[in-house]
Amino acid sequence: MPDINLNKLIAQAGEKLQEVGIEAGLVEAELILCDLLDFDRLHLYLHGPSMLDDKLLQKFNQVIEKRLTRYPLQYILGNAWFYGRKFLVNEDVMVPCPETELLLDSVVRAARFCKSDPVRLLDIGTGSGVVSISAKLENENLEVTAVDISDEALHVAQVNAGRFEIEDEIRFIRSDLFEALEAGERFDIIASNPPYISVSEYEEVEPEVKADPKLSLLGGPKGLDIINRLVAEAPDYLMRPGFLIFEIGFDQAEVIFDMVKSDGRYSDCSLLKDLADIDRIIICKVN
Repeated sequence: MPDINLNKLIAQAGEKLQEVGIEAGLVEAELILCDLLDFDRLHLYLHGPSMLDDKLLQKFNQVIEKRLTRYPLQYILGNAWFYGRKFLVNEDVMVPCPETELLLDSVVRAARFCKSDPVRLLDIGTGSGVVSISAKLENENLEVTAVDISDEALHVAQVNAGRFEIEDEIRFIRSDLFEALEAGERFDIIASNPPYISVSEYEEVEPEVKADPKLSLLGGPKGLDIINRLVAEAPDYLMRPGFLIFEIGFDQAEVIFDMVKSDGRYSDCSLLKDLADIDRIIICKVN
């Protein structure tokens, strides 16, 4: 068959996506083709036209039609990119957000200031495992434990660890925060992307977000139920010095700083903003 006008194909699909409220419609159309062809963007434009056939176009149109319902693209494709790596995702886990890469950056950076050898990391609410797996891949000397309350999420995380051939280098435990950990266990870093959306906020989030498991999103009436437990319980599981690092909602920084200050066991607390200048990561230190 003759070469297809790739630019026109992408433009038409992108316009359809934009019409239903997907601002990055053109980018998503490119991503879909890259995924179906297993090409990067450069190879898509160099070789894509000659590789497209009726069967692939049919698959492309099927993905576009499903995406028009605002069902998350990552669930449709079955994967999501995080820190330059492709991870399996499905409806059992939350789609990783680019902002969470800042959490990973903070973990990797904090490990340099820990005195243990090896440095021990606990990833609470690991979900698809992107933080714990990426941390291990970025620093092979980390000793990583990943916990989640969901058996299904843990299965996804273990599959992802297997994809990177480190399934035997991360300890996976089903646990409601710290409950299933051994008595007396201590970690240098406790990291978490906890549920922090309030019940009222949940009603206003984008359809793609609502496709994520509620368990990974909802943090109670004010979005602080799990964060309260993290701040209260983490010092009992931290080495000295040790770090508690977690993601927060856009309007939670002030109340969390007050919470940490009133606790009295933390020696320092700092805030990182994401690229959109939104409060995103809290770093608490115990000495």
